[in-house]
Amino acid sequence: MMNEFAIEAVGLQKQFGQKTAVANLTLQVKRGEIFGFLGPNGAGKTTSIKMLLGLTTPTAGSATLLDHPLGDRATRAKIGFLPEHFRFHEWLKAAEFLDLHGRLHQMSTNHRKQAIPELLALVGLQDRAETPLRAFSKGMLQRIGLAQALLNDPELVFLDEPTSGLDPLGRRLVRDVISQLRQRGAAVFLNSHLLSEVEQTCDRVTFIRQGEVLETVSLHEAPTAVPIVVRVGQPGPELLAQLAEFGNEVQFDAGNGRIHLNLPNEVAIPQLANWLIEQGYTLYELTPQPLTLEERFLQIIGTESEG
Repeated sequence: MMNEFAIEAVGLQKQFGQKTAVANLTLQVKRGEIFGFLGPNGAGKTTSIKMLLGLTTPTAGSATLLDHPLGDRATRAKIGFLPEHFRFHEWLKAAEFLDLHGRLHQMSTNHRKQAIPELLALVGLQDRAETPLRAFSKGMLQRIGLAQALLNDPELVFLDEPTSGLDPLGRRLVRDVISQLRQRGAAVFLNSHLLSEVEQTCDRVTFIRQGEVLETVSLHEAPTAVPIVVRVGQPGPELLAQLAEFGNEVQFDAGNGRIHLNLPNEVAIPQLANWLIEQGYTLYELTPQPLTLEERFLQIIGTESEG
């Protein structure tokens, strides 16, 4: 029976001499899931990816990819990878570059002839097949790198900063490609500093700091606490005390007359609205303000940079 997880890691560690790059990487990524990997610079994200890919050996801990231990050669054939810092063969034309990687994957000639034009079209480079990579912009190199990562029809794809150097159209193209990967059941492990892209793309994200997983959250589930803004006619001190029974962190902004508080869940929103009306208050505004991914990032990781 196939395991539901594409990635399972337990206590992965990596030491470089006296320096701990990754202290405790423990996570699970489901098949068909888009999984975001977030943390400040120097948090150990790239080292974690290299360990999972078998490019560097863990100091401690264990992990499996697609039901097999790290470094399994047959499993590697089912994985796609776009590194953050890549250097491609700039003297090759785009189609030649993909053909080289197709041969490295031991794809047949007919398979390569069919797959390469399809992948070039997928990443918007169908008219650049005969263009040498040296003439490509950074964004175009990013696209051809993405095509390379998909050549072997992978079941698991690692994308390290895939939208770096891309304009808004390019970032949308990457989102569309990732969506197609999800639809066919592939898992995507996405490392990106563009939190707005992660928020639009991922099913779950994990936050890592100083080489250790702090928290993993779903981006589709309703948050347990819901920040609310309330504005009523003639609020008094007694109202603030009463609102404390509905939620916490009740604050009154005298400048605009709005009250801020956190409700325990979404169910409490209509309950609060009904109560305010029953108490005779004129309700002008009751607006949920869920945390953005950036706000969650700062809340979980903190604001102090790691360099």
